[in-house]
Amino acid sequence: MSKYYVNKFLFTVDRDPELLKRYTDDPRTFVATWEQSIGPKLLGNDVEASSVHSFTDAERDALINHDYVALFEMGAHFFLNLTMYIGIYDEPYIQKTGPLSFQREMAARLQHWRDKDYPTVET
Repeated sequence: MSKYYVNKFLFTVDRDPELLKRYTDDPRTFVATWEQSIGPKLLGNDVEASSVHSFTDAERDALINHDYVALFEMGAHFFLNLTMYIGIYDEPYIQKTGPLSFQREMAARLQHWRDKDYPTVET
């Protein structure tokens, strides 16, 4: 897993409302676009770019399917993973069952990790 690239995706998309909306509305197209044109940029400019990084098929599928459990299991940074999907799911969950609803859902879906060491977030 390219933890660096996945974490860069989570960090970048979570902090830009326009990118988050595009990702929410059409994840398949957005992930491909991000991987080809947004992710390779270095230092936030159009002059410097890297050709070294790309997603694995498993990473790409997890991002497209908003599979935050798989991302966690692959070693995506927990806080980046949580905050991005809060940005997508928090409002619908709050409307259903109140504050912290999505966080509780995520915790429930990660319950099988309760007695295990968390995957390393080392890059």
